[in-house]
Amino acid sequence: MICQVFILSSKGDRLIYKDYRGEAGNDVIDVFYEKVTALTGDQPPVVMTHKDLHFLHVRQGGLYWVATTTADSSPFLIIEFLNRLTALVKDYCGSISEKSVQMNFALIYELLDEVLDYGYIQTTSSEVLKNFIQTEAVSSRPFSLFDLSNVGLFGAETQQSKVAPSSAATRPIQSSRDQGGKSEIFVDVVERMSVVIGSNGVLMKTDVEGEIRVKCYMASCSEMRIGLNEEFSIGKSQLRGYGAAVRVDECSFHQSVRLDEFDSHRILRLCPSQGEQTVMTYQLSDDLPSSPPFRLFPSIERDAAGRLLMYLKLRCDLPPKSAAINLCASVPVPKGSVSLSQELSSPDQSAELRLQSRSVVWQIPRFTGGTQLSALFKLEVPGLSSASMLEVGPVGLSFELPKYTATGLQVRFLRLSPIQPSPSQRWVRYVTHSDSYIIRI
Repeated sequence: MICQVFILSSKGDRLIYKDYRGEAGNDVIDVFYEKVTALTGDQPPVVMTHKDLHFLHVRQGGLYWVATTTADSSPFLIIEFLNRLTALVKDYCGSISEKSVQMNFALIYELLDEVLDYGYIQTTSSEVLKNFIQTEAVSSRPFSLFDLSNVGLFGAETQQSKVAPSSAATRPIQSSRDQGGKSEIFVDVVERMSVVIGSNGVLMKTDVEGEIRVKCYMASCSEMRIGLNEEFSIGKSQLRGYGAAVRVDECSFHQSVRLDEFDSHRILRLCPSQGEQTVMTYQLSDDLPSSPPFRLFPSIERDAAGRLLMYLKLRCDLPPKSAAINLCASVPVPKGSVSLSQELSSPDQSAELRLQSRSVVWQIPRFTGGTQLSALFKLEVPGLSSASMLEVGPVGLSFELPKYTATGLQVRFLRLSPIQPSPSQRWVRYVTHSDSYIIRI
């Protein structure tokens, strides 16, 4: 049983506030924000208590999504509800941000009226709610197929380099009454990579978590068939010997996915509902089908003037036609570092010394596969000693790899039935993010 639901900005400004039972005071927002800002470090969703009131919250889109309760309710149930509420708002508003919430406050209040009745959860299904929600979403950015982005979405049927804008997959879902909207469906293969590479260049640990997401803008679609790699193996079972080999350790499916063709033809069948849903999740540990995407060759020494010299050569082992974007390398440096001078191998790179985090941050907007970049950093460190030089590293990389999957998972085809009466667009996007990429030096 939930007493209140409210959404706050990162600065504590009230964006949405709904009181279902009138059992709590009007100062709950101030009490919550004081408590949550008093937390130290990055902490997972927590339960906080003030008198007889319990606060439960999650962080999504830079916002606080909070529910309060005075009863002995399950915290896991309420946190799951908050996560589903954020997904619901994303379906209807297109994206989660302070601006989108402000522009769609009437729609969000209407959603809250439907999903909760006197504090009791009713439904969080976009498919069910579309019959009751009347308010139209306001997009913060108009949708246009001519607004091309560097993050590619590819036509799955032809596998050509036809590109759709990144904003297309983050616009609001279109209701069946909106006949002017385009008939489109998006399939995203998203992977998160965790890697640890030793100082000798040996791969010590690797873990890839992936998921296949479907977002549907079609008023009616009775069935959708997603064909994966024919040579797709789960666990240590024997590969079947044709096509590009792809293996994962674990795999799970959404309850709406029918698997009668999966064992024989690696085809997922489902009836997509309007909105976004994750149809498949998978994991691969300790065994990448190819080499890690980045290698680092460092040299750390002290010059005659007593400065710390760091020469870093970073190599991108992606295929030549691929590229990493928004790459950021963070290098911890000794305490007491006061200034930084740098020599970078290309003008589009940048670097800075961040005294608060005690690290040098090297930023590369685009890194093409098969190339290497270098940087020479000269640090002024008063009292530099051999012991303080050991404080350098390890290097942490964050990046995004569009058009690339670390496991090699691909979508062979994407078919809809029955044949749509109007032309439909089908897009598939592949992207790999760094979850934790550590290189010891």
